[in-house]
Amino acid sequence: MTVNLRRSFTVAKPALARNALLALYASGAHRFAPASVSGVGTIFMLHRVREPDANGFAPNRILEVRPDFLEETIHRVRERGLVCISLDEAVQRLAARDFSERFAVFTLDDGYKDNLTVAAPIFERYRVPFTVYLATSLPDGTAELWWVALERVIAMASDLRVIFPEGEEVFRTASPADKNAAWSSIYWRLRALGEDALRAEVRRLTAEHGLDMASITRELAMSWDDVRRLAAQPYASVEAHTANHFALAQISEARARAEIEQGLARHEAELGRRPTHFSYPYGDPSSAGERDFDLARDFGFRSATTTRKGLIHAGHADALMRLPRLSLNGDYQDVRIVDVLMSGLPFALAKSMGSAGID
Repeated sequence: MTVNLRRSFTVAKPALARNALLALYASGAHRFAPASVSGVGTIFMLHRVREPDANGFAPNRILEVRPDFLEETIHRVRERGLVCISLDEAVQRLAARDFSERFAVFTLDDGYKDNLTVAAPIFERYRVPFTVYLATSLPDGTAELWWVALERVIAMASDLRVIFPEGEEVFRTASPADKNAAWSSIYWRLRALGEDALRAEVRRLTAEHGLDMASITRELAMSWDDVRRLAAQPYASVEAHTANHFALAQISEARARAEIEQGLARHEAELGRRPTHFSYPYGDPSSAGERDFDLARDFGFRSATTTRKGLIHAGHADALMRLPRLSLNGDYQDVRIVDVLMSGLPFALAKSMGSAGID
C-alpha cells in the first residue's frame, strides 16, 4: 500500500493524515525503523489539556488534548523505552552528545490556566518533568488570544462581515458546517495579513459582535500567582515565549528583539529568574526563520523550539536554536499515531519525497 505522507502532512486534512498514519501502524513498518530515523529523543508540544466541549464547531480543538490521552501518551513513551527528562537535561545531553538513552521532553505553549489545574497534576503523578513556555501578556491580562476570539465570534454569529485588503466579504455562519467553512477561509487569509492587520480586524469583529477580548484572557490564562504556584512545583519549569505572542518573522528585527526582551523582563520581575530556554510563537517557517534563530542565540538562550515537525537527532546538537517538536494534536488523539510518529518513519518518508534539512 502506498501512502502519500508528504501530502498528508502538508495539506493537513486531518482525516487523510490520520488514515495514512494508522495505515503505517497497521503495516507494522514503524516497529522496524532504524535508529537513524527514530533519532535520540522527542520534544512533545502541547497547548491545553482539558475535557472537550460537546460542540460541532471547535476549530481550536487542535490545540487541546484530553487528560486521559496525555496519560496514555506518557505510558506509551515509557513502554517504548524513552526516559522522560527535563528540557534542561535534554539540552545538556545534546551538548555533551550523550545519546545513551532516548529521551522525551514535554512542553506546553502560551500559559493556559489548565496547564496548572489539569496538566500539572498528571505530570506530578507520573513524575514527569515539563516546561511551560509563557507569553507574559497572558498573566499580565493584556494578551490578545485572537484565535479564540475569532472562533467565538463565528460561533455566536449567523453571518459575519470580514474586511480584507481586497474588500469586504460576508460569510454565512448559521450551521456548524457553515461555521467550519468560514473558519477555514477566514483564518488563513487573516494570518497572511501579518500580525498588526490580523489583530486589528479581529478586534473590529469582536467589538462589532459585543465580545470582550480581555475577558477571554482572564478566563483562559494563568495569573501571575498561578504561574508562581506552577513554577514552585518540583517537576515544572517556566520558560520564555515573548511578551505578546507575535510571529517574529513578520515584524521588524528591532521589534522582535523588544518582544523577547520585554518577555524576559516580565519573567524576572515576577518570578525572580531570567529564562534560559525559548519557544518561537507559532513556530512554523513563516513565523520564525534564520534571523529569529540568530536573535535567540544573541539573547543567550540554551535552546529554542519551533513547531516544525520532527524528532531530535544527534545533529541537533549543532542546531539548538531551531529544535523541532512532535505535536500532541487534538485531531490525532490515538496512541497508535503517537507510536508511529515516535518511530520517525513518517518524517523520513516525507523527506524522501522532497523535504530536506535537519528540520
